[in-house]
Amino acid sequence: MIRLLNVSMMPPGVGQPVLRNLTLTVPQGEFRWLLGPSGAGKSSLLRLLTLETRPSAGQMDLLGVSVSQASRATLRNLRRRIGFVPQDYRLIGEWTVFDNVALPLRLRGASERDTRREAFAVLEWLDVAHLADKRPGTLSGGEQQRAAIARALIGRPEVLLADEPTNALEDAQARRLLATFQELVEMGTTVIVATHNEALVREAPAASIVLQDGTLAGADTQDGNAARRSDRA
Repeated sequence: MIRLLNVSMMPPGVGQPVLRNLTLTVPQGEFRWLLGPSGAGKSSLLRLLTLETRPSAGQMDLLGVSVSQASRATLRNLRRRIGFVPQDYRLIGEWTVFDNVALPLRLRGASERDTRREAFAVLEWLDVAHLADKRPGTLSGGEQQRAAIARALIGRPEVLLADEPTNALEDAQARRLLATFQELVEMGTTVIVATHNEALVREAPAASIVLQDGTLAGADTQDGNAARRSDRA
């Protein structure tokens, strides 16, 4: 579960908060769109939820952990339970797709046998196993996007956060990705997707978190089954 109570965020050197007094709850195993115009605070909220930074004020609980009070060791362990798909992919260019995807498990000390099994399982799930030996610079934007998604999924996260994950994808690929998110939701993963793609949101109606100028402009709490219908949109 994700719970924010009067959360604000003011980065160092910034004269005013980029997020102000956010209060919201996302139950475990549900889907949310994260919506709002450019500059509304979507990326800042994702930075909070990926534990890149902590709230300047307010209370944030993530997967049962009070983030504001947590030790560095606790936050390090908590990050392992969160998957993130960045807008700019952040793939290491000198490495193969396989090595990029395998990185989270290797950092945790997983055996090479388990790492290979898990990495190829998620690559096959996303239909990019044939790219395992390729380097990111040789791939299309959509292929790089799917490699970044595979890396986020390999640790079987309890929370998955995605920043504009369909930008580089064709329509059919975007729908397939939504079906993948649906499968994760059905397995109990909380999924939050930031997007400007209004057509995609219309195709896959689900509860939404709407930001405007760093504040919560709306929280559409449709029934939880809305996310579960996204793969049929």
